[in-house]
Amino acid sequence: MARAKRKEAPSRLTQLPSLSSRPAWQGTLRLSLVSCAVGLYKATTASNEVSFNLINPKTGNRIKMVPTDSETNKAVDRASLVKGFEVEENKYVLFSDDELKSVKLETTRTLDIERFVDADTIDRLYWDTPYILAPADDSAVEAYTVIQQAMVKANKIALGRVTMHTRERLMAIEPRDNGLLATTLRMNDEVVNTAEALAAIPQGKIDKQMIDIAERIIEQQEGPFDPKEFTDRYENALHNLIEEKRRGHKVKSVREAPKGNVVDLMGALKRSLDKKPARESVPKKKTARR
Repeated sequence: MARAKRKEAPSRLTQLPSLSSRPAWQGTLRLSLVSCAVGLYKATTASNEVSFNLINPKTGNRIKMVPTDSETNKAVDRASLVKGFEVEENKYVLFSDDELKSVKLETTRTLDIERFVDADTIDRLYWDTPYILAPADDSAVEAYTVIQQAMVKANKIALGRVTMHTRERLMAIEPRDNGLLATTLRMNDEVVNTAEALAAIPQGKIDKQMIDIAERIIEQQEGPFDPKEFTDRYENALHNLIEEKRRGHKVKSVREAPKGNVVDLMGALKRSLDKKPARESVPKKKTARR
């Protein structure tokens, strides 16, 4: 009697290009009774950001940050520390890891879709960090595709909650190309009362002609958004500075920028009309040789 062939374990999907090899979160995406294993991969990167270390200039050695007791000034073993919450000045309640785990929610491992809304009903103030939401393995592809295609036809944003980095985050999930994009949304208590603040801004009495000229300046500078035209000029300047210092070159001091104190507003507006809109000049980043 021929032996039944063993079913091979579903293979993991090939690493998606441009994304980290490790997801920021792994769990289950669930729409009612339909579920699939997924991972969240950051859709942004900080790889170009310059990060400095604190160095002792006398020795050239890096400084270590040693945890120290604020009263005794003695160094403390980091592994022995526990988390505490200040209930009164200099009085804390302490928590063990088990106590903190006891309040973890199901959203730790499940991204449960709770509601579908129109995209324009979510204020841009609430949008935070974008992620690629991808199936975790081949066995999840079918259910993932069903959810993704249904969302394409519905043209809605899905809302669900997930626990990331010990905090529960509200996620907005939207179909994009062949997959799903998930963006963390700020909670209501993380957004200040902008309506109250904006309403308190004083309104000056302005000559209508000034507004007309300003509108014409806006028309002159209209154009499509192309992210390639906008780079972090400060980061680029830092990379160039690092390269100059690495080569032992003397760095020139920078003059202070002139203060923008406009006395004749009408004159400034009229001069702005004659000025052609300038494209951003992007200094090329020098790549340090190894």
